[in-house]
Amino acid sequence: MKVFDAVKMMREIREKLRKRYENDPELREKDLLKIRKKYGLITEKPFVVGKVR
Repeated sequence: MKVFDAVKMMREIREKLRKRYENDPELREKDLLKIRKKYGLITEKPFVVGKVR
């Protein structure tokens, strides 16, 4: 038996986030903006997930 199962952990994380953002889609954008600010990834043009430029 594995002591640590990374695949299982990632599946659980994805499922948790899916449920969280399913109820409030704008929350995802807010969270991504916080992460961009934290790591200095802010650009002049915001990146829109799921849209082709």
